[in-house]
Amino acid sequence: MLQQAPSPLRVRVAGYVALTKPRIIELLLITTVPTMVVAQRGLPSGWLMLNTVIGGTLAAGGANAINMYVDRDIDKVMERTKGRPLVTGVMTPRAALTFAIAIEVLAFAYLWGLVNLLSAVLGVAACLFYVFIYTLWLKRTSTHNIVIGGAAGAAPVLIGWSAVTNSLGWAPIVLFAVMFYWTPPHFWALAIKYKDDYASVDVPMLPSVVSLKKTASRIVVYTVILWALTLVFSPVADMGNLYLGAAIVLGGVFTAMTVKLYRDPSTKLAMKVFTYSITYVTLLFGAMALDQLVRHA
Repeated sequence: MLQQAPSPLRVRVAGYVALTKPRIIELLLITTVPTMVVAQRGLPSGWLMLNTVIGGTLAAGGANAINMYVDRDIDKVMERTKGRPLVTGVMTPRAALTFAIAIEVLAFAYLWGLVNLLSAVLGVAACLFYVFIYTLWLKRTSTHNIVIGGAAGAAPVLIGWSAVTNSLGWAPIVLFAVMFYWTPPHFWALAIKYKDDYASVDVPMLPSVVSLKKTASRIVVYTVILWALTLVFSPVADMGNLYLGAAIVLGGVFTAMTVKLYRDPSTKLAMKVFTYSITYVTLLFGAMALDQLVRHA
């Protein structure tokens, strides 16, 4: 039996969803809720968690959609991005930009009205940083693009913390640094696979302009700093042994994998590092939340 072709409306809706890069948002939200649990020293209000997640999703989605609008010229050249909605013509660039700005404004209003003003400001600030500093400036001009640009992806931990406490402090700042240093090893490992793609559009992503060996050495350095920061977070945030044990083991495995990549640089090992980086951050933040829920049950 032949499957019915999706309706134009369904295709458009799917296209708008794709503009927000939902898989990236999913990864960002993995860090938000556990951060809220640590800030609360227990389980926050269900409504507060839901509203923070919704507002954060809208803010990140708007930033990602603007990124796709700006990068539509190179997306149509790169093999990895040829299926994106602005390349396939699902909607016009103007419609995409209008959608992006609309959900970003909605994100600010939503977070301000249902969470707090500080979280709303942080959400929009992260969007502006991602669009103007990373997308419009650094991405096409500097090998430090994903290093500095990664600050936008680290913002959800600040939003999660401020949603609970309506303030910031050393604990969320260290956690921000954890995500800031996690981003380059995570992204560079993936970029190794697509280095020719980036080179074809003159985007100086690190693996496309330096050797695989040098890229791997940078990945090791950032992973070691990341590991150290996760250990620093333990006393700063008064975490328990469950978190500390998880941070030691997970960071040790991550570091060992990156050292192996340095010793034997290959796309296959790089993709294993990339896959583990996602597992790593999921388990680390899961252990963080569980640590507090057990200690404050």
